[in-house]
Amino acid sequence: MTRTQQEIIIQGYKALVDSLGVIDAIKFIQYYSPGKGDYTKERHQWLDNKSLDDVFTEIKKLQDDDTNEYEEIIE
Repeated sequence: MTRTQQEIIIQGYKALVDSLGVIDAIKFIQYYSPGKGDYTKERHQWLDNKSLDDVFTEIKKLQDDDTNEYEEIIE
């Protein structure tokens, strides 16, 4: 059975509300916004001038710092 995108979106929102309740579902939707801009174009501004070693160094530093940003409380 093929569903339309609209049907899938409606079912997804229903599953979210059924699982979290209305208020927490709204908080979740507000927290996860699609963002803005053109990532593909913008990444060239910060990646084109970095070497692969620079990228690996930054990844290692992020792993060492691991702040686990998703452990916050959303109110």
